[in-house]
Amino acid sequence: MLTEETIRQALKYVIKKVDLPNLKDKQQGKVRDIYRLKKQRLLITTDRISAFDRILGYIPYKGQVLNQLAAFWFDKTRDIVDNHLLAVPDANVTVAVEARAYPVEMVVRGYLSGVTSTSIWKAYENGERLIYGLKFPDGLHKNEQLEKPVITPTTKAEDGAHDRKLTEKEILKLKIVPPEVWGKMKNVALSLFDRGSRICRQAGIILVDTKYEFADYQGKLMLIDEIHTPDSSRFWKKDSYREKLRQGFEPDNFDKEFLRIWYADRGYTGEGEPPKMTEDLIVKTALRYIAIYEMITGREFIPRYYPATAAIEKNMTEYLDRRIS
Repeated sequence: MLTEETIRQALKYVIKKVDLPNLKDKQQGKVRDIYRLKKQRLLITTDRISAFDRILGYIPYKGQVLNQLAAFWFDKTRDIVDNHLLAVPDANVTVAVEARAYPVEMVVRGYLSGVTSTSIWKAYENGERLIYGLKFPDGLHKNEQLEKPVITPTTKAEDGAHDRKLTEKEILKLKIVPPEVWGKMKNVALSLFDRGSRICRQAGIILVDTKYEFADYQGKLMLIDEIHTPDSSRFWKKDSYREKLRQGFEPDNFDKEFLRIWYADRGYTGEGEPPKMTEDLIVKTALRYIAIYEMITGREFIPRYYPATAAIEKNMTEYLDRRIS
């Protein structure tokens, strides 16, 4: 595993963005630089990190972790649902099918947790018991396991805006997703969560909650974006979970909840000017991302050489040239 010193040395070389001069149709998301090709997309995963729907800074090797871990999970779940992955021509790049995304984020939760405005714990803590159209009993505690996983959908907000809670009734009434597709999306999301939970448990990890995005591709449901990464999911250490819960402490985690809590403790939850990330926070976040990659996949994380931006641009130029020739 990488040392803190190696990560500190990489701080000045983080991948902030990637420009491919020969491609003009570029879209910049919170984390990914996206280029549209004919019937395909290039998804370049940078080291940008976001929380509370804001880009907050950069974490060395984060983009590589996300891209390679998502590829691992796409392979492990392709028997459940088709996914958009076509190729991984670079450690930070995915070539994906161009599909028509449904404007809903399918969040599956197995535990009563979270610090964001859309989390079920924040609503529950504020006295709500009907959350996302679902009834929750009195007497539950933070980070407690739910009786069964629940789906808590949200809108997919534009960059800079906040996601909004949705209920199943709203989704169907507003025709955000056709009824027959919605039923399949729910079943597939729960199946993916079950598969992810079982694989994580074998690695000594609890999959707390996660987000899935789906699209229509030639009339079929397709999984897109990413799956079971520390950006889209929360992971806790399994063997210390019950003791931490008993003591009233936050579980040991391997995701960006660590970063969210750091900001929330300083009074920032998405409004106003965010505090600047400290170097120690950046390094610890990078180590968490790398650790969860290694624990889940059982593989050693082999970091790419930094600075990497020029190498990504070169690899993608060569890849595109091969496609044309």
